[in-house]
Amino acid sequence: MHFAQNIKLLRARKKRTQDVVAQAMGFSRSTLNSYENALIVNPTIEALIAFSDYFKIAIDTLLRVDMGKLSERKLLELEMGHDDFVKGTKLRVLATTVDSNNIENIEMVSVRAKAGYTAGYNDPEYIRTLPTFQLPFLSAERKYRTFQISGDSMLPIPDKAYVTAEYVENWNDVKDGNAYIVLTKDDGIVFKVLYNQMRSGKKLLLKSLNAVYEPYEININEVKEIWKFINYISSQLPQPETTTDNLSTSVSNLHKEMKKISDALMRKNKRTLN
Repeated sequence: MHFAQNIKLLRARKKRTQDVVAQAMGFSRSTLNSYENALIVNPTIEALIAFSDYFKIAIDTLLRVDMGKLSERKLLELEMGHDDFVKGTKLRVLATTVDSNNIENIEMVSVRAKAGYTAGYNDPEYIRTLPTFQLPFLSAERKYRTFQISGDSMLPIPDKAYVTAEYVENWNDVKDGNAYIVLTKDDGIVFKVLYNQMRSGKKLLLKSLNAVYEPYEININEVKEIWKFINYISSQLPQPETTTDNLSTSVSNLHKEMKKISDALMRKNKRTLN
């Protein structure tokens, strides 16, 4: 049980003295001190409710989660009321790592690591084996991970590019037409443009940038994680592609050439008739 260290940590983060917190909660300072130093081993239900109401943190979180090991981003989320126990939502625990300054790392999942990640995505021990790095231009308050993609379904983003993406906690936030990394139960890691059909049919529609590949649907129950595309790194230059404008220009030039040939034939025919 992590209750004692959690309430001490939360009070320290609010920069409030024991006297101030104890008075607000209707305790004596000595009673609060006993709770914070685990001198009272079994807090009463009334005390647990009082601490939960004061810090706006669920009782289950106060008791079971070692908040001292959470990243700054997660602590801020809890303090802002984004607590899965409070919201009553299905809890999705994201395994993550932090650097020596308690800043969340960007873990890298290579093509070779895809199979292992599909099996161990929620295993903290496995996540700790992944290479890590930092990108200073990304927000320290959000969680990012980098995935190496394979294949040509998302051209002009080339095969073996490294896609950095932001963790999506609430899947209802998936925006139509945006690109995402999706971890699925059967297909593993896929990189696609998504269309949110969760409200109407509890599904996602996945489309490739490469029109050769047909769109397909997956049931939301098959999804394990969703990460929103942020940027990509590749040693390859994107291949030139024929755009709609290029096609229009080509067709227009073809019409002009055909008209020139037609005009030349008409002039030739007139000369012949004369």
